[in-house]
Amino acid sequence: MDLTSLGDFNAVALHGGFGPASRALDRPKATLSRRVAELEEQLGVRLIERGSRTLRLTEEGLVLHERTRGLMTEIQEAGENVASRAPVPRGRLRISAPMVFAHVVLGQIATRFALAYPQVELEVVAEDRVVDPVEDGYDLVIRINPPSDEQLVGRRILGDQRWMVAAPTVSIPSASASDAQADAQADAQADPDPLPVPAVMSAAAARVALWRVRVKGGEVRTFAPTPVLRLSSLLMVRDAVLNGVGAALLPRLLVEPDVLSGRLVCWGTEDGPPVEIWALYHSRRLLSAKVRAFMNLLQDLPGRERKPG
Repeated sequence: MDLTSLGDFNAVALHGGFGPASRALDRPKATLSRRVAELEEQLGVRLIERGSRTLRLTEEGLVLHERTRGLMTEIQEAGENVASRAPVPRGRLRISAPMVFAHVVLGQIATRFALAYPQVELEVVAEDRVVDPVEDGYDLVIRINPPSDEQLVGRRILGDQRWMVAAPTVSIPSASASDAQADAQADAQADPDPLPVPAVMSAAAARVALWRVRVKGGEVRTFAPTPVLRLSSLLMVRDAVLNGVGAALLPRLLVEPDVLSGRLVCWGTEDGPPVEIWALYHSRRLLSAKVRAFMNLLQDLPGRERKPG
C-alpha cells in the first residue's frame, strides 16, 4: 500500500472533501483525487462515494480511516522526531487548551514562542472537550485536574482556585440570627441552612448543587445558587456577572483582574480540592524539540514533571 496515497485519503476523510483537504495541505485538488483513485485501485474497493455536492466514506473507507489515521500520525511524528535532533525547532506544533486558560494565559506565551521560533507553525485550539492527542493530532494538551493516565505524561504548570464573585451592585446574602447561633454550635457534620443567591451557572454544572465558600475570616458558608442564567462558556458567565445578573464561581485566573480593579467583588474562595492545570503529551512519543521549547516557556509557571494522579 502506498503511504502517500493513504495519507492523502486520510486527509480527505478528515477534512470532509477534496477541496478542504487541498486547502489544508496546500496541494492541488486533482492530485489528491488521483492519489485516492490509485489507492482504491490497489485495494480493489471503493473508499469514497463522490456526489455532485457531498462526499461520504463507504463502509470500507470508514474502516480504513479509523484503522490508519493514528498510524499515519505516528509515522509523521517519527520523521519529525528525527528532525527534532537538530538544534532549531521546526515543523507544526498543535496545542489544545481549555477556553479560559487559552484566552487568559496562552495568548502571550504563544506570541513569545512565535517570535522566538519562526520555523515552527504554532496552532493553539481553545476548546473545553477532552481530546485524544493521537487521534485528534495534537502534540500537547492542556487539561484541568486530569485523572491518572498511563499514556499521558507531562508537567503541572499552574495551580488555581475558584472564587465566588459578583458585581458590586449585588448584595451578599446575610445569615439570620438563627443561622449565626447554628454556626456557633456547628461541627464538621452540621452545616447551617444554605443562603440563597441568584447565580449565573455554567451549562455543564450540576442542576442541584450547593456552593461551600470560605469567606473572610476563614468561616465556611454554604450558598444555594438559584440559576438565573445558564451559559456554555465561562467567558460568557463572566460577562453576565460583570453586568450584575448574579454571582458565580469562576477561576481566579479569569476574574482576578476584575476584582483588583473593583469591577467585581470576591465573596470568598471555594472550599474544595485545589485546581491543577497540566501540560500533557503522549508517553509513547519522543519529546520533540518544538514541544520541549514550548514546555520551557511554561517554566515561568509553577510546575514539576510527573504523571498526573
